[in-house]
Amino acid sequence: MAAWMPRGDLMVFVDLDGALLRTDTFFECLFALLARKPLYLVLLPLWLLKGWDAFRREIVKRAALPVETLPYREELIGWLRAVRESGATTVLVSANERPVAQLVADHTACFDLIVAANERKSAAGGGGAACLVERLSSTAFAYVASRACDVTVLEKAQWVVAVNPGWRLRRALRQGKVRVRGVLRDRPAYARSLLRAARVVQWAKNALLFVPLLLSHRFTDTARVLGVLVACMAFCLYASALYMLNDLADLAADRRHRTKRARPFASGDLPLYLPLVLSPVLIGVAVWLALSLGREVLLWLLIYAALSLSYVYFVKARLFLDVMVLAGLYTVRLFAGSAAAHVAVSPWLAAFALFLFLGLALVKRCSELWGGSGADGLVPGRGYGPADVDLLAIFGCASGYLSCLVLALYINSADVARAYKRPAVLWLLVPLLLYWLSRLWLLARRGSVEQDPVAFTLKDTASWFVALLSLLVLFGAGMQ
Repeated sequence: MAAWMPRGDLMVFVDLDGALLRTDTFFECLFALLARKPLYLVLLPLWLLKGWDAFRREIVKRAALPVETLPYREELIGWLRAVRESGATTVLVSANERPVAQLVADHTACFDLIVAANERKSAAGGGGAACLVERLSSTAFAYVASRACDVTVLEKAQWVVAVNPGWRLRRALRQGKVRVRGVLRDRPAYARSLLRAARVVQWAKNALLFVPLLLSHRFTDTARVLGVLVACMAFCLYASALYMLNDLADLAADRRHRTKRARPFASGDLPLYLPLVLSPVLIGVAVWLALSLGREVLLWLLIYAALSLSYVYFVKARLFLDVMVLAGLYTVRLFAGSAAAHVAVSPWLAAFALFLFLGLALVKRCSELWGGSGADGLVPGRGYGPADVDLLAIFGCASGYLSCLVLALYINSADVARAYKRPAVLWLLVPLLLYWLSRLWLLARRGSVEQDPVAFTLKDTASWFVALLSLLVLFGAGMQ
């Protein structure tokens, strides 16, 4: 940005929302308030009845906004400090209340003046852009504008730097109404960010819905396969909706995290209001798909929804209860798949799944602790510390090996003899599972499993090879 240095006699105005910050401070205040005190959700409609300005003031007055973790444009902050040193006056322009702008200005230490929403009133009673133009009518100024800035102001500027300009600003640039010095585009493609926020890669977990159908040996039945596919899509859509809501709940913790700070909402790549619009739509479609398959599938989706919401808003920071709920979320998928395919889940599969998924949930927690997520080694928003990791690893390894024991006992049972022509071949599954689990824990201890064992497995060649060999063993055992 060195090429955009202004003259020393210019005033340089900078939009707070969208330019200095990659986010909107009003929504930051709203979600900071609800994350700290969710019961305020009941009062929001009452505040809104007083008018938008009063609604905004009520939220800002109560919100404890963590300005130190907000997604700033650090290059712009460095440029503004150089501008001040050159003699120019820097002004922070906020569409929010002054207390929020003041906190940001104090944190960045690169502004001389602040123009806030509640101060942008003219003598005639006007406000907004008209008032700002009135104040600047005899002043030479430059403007670092966001996509939301009023073009009326920019037309009076000596020059403008447009940050990720919206369609109105782009049209003004094309028409030559604004003297542009430069355009800063640092926002990733919207569709790509949306797919990341929806966690499409996590949809692979819903392949568990097909396990009961596969083990029942009825995977050639087209109607059953289609039923499971519809149920799988319902769970995928609901999961994506929940991930976005979870990102809002975890916003402050994610921004203190070494890797999660790059998530679309934490980094400012996507607007914070998006989950409020998109998540209800996804949940509605998911419920409709589940209901089309019958009440039992819908019941399992609702159980999954209750568990997942309790995890997001209550259980996540509770010792060991969090990993139990995570294991339950995996197991519920098996029962939902059985309901969609109209096949039963055997007690053997339920026991195997419970131990296996509890072990995987503990891999996730241990990898977070071994990764040293916080400055003090703590995991933000979790109930564990560095001193807990060794014991958690023991729990996780024991649970994983118990799943191997359940598998071995199942292979030795009479049920297997009735279901397979060559049941002895299935014993090959035990060493394959032992190898995969042991390798997963070793790699997690070395820091190679970044937070989520499922995401790691999808990228791991050895895991794919183990999965392929396991399928070959199942087919090699011969189905009755």
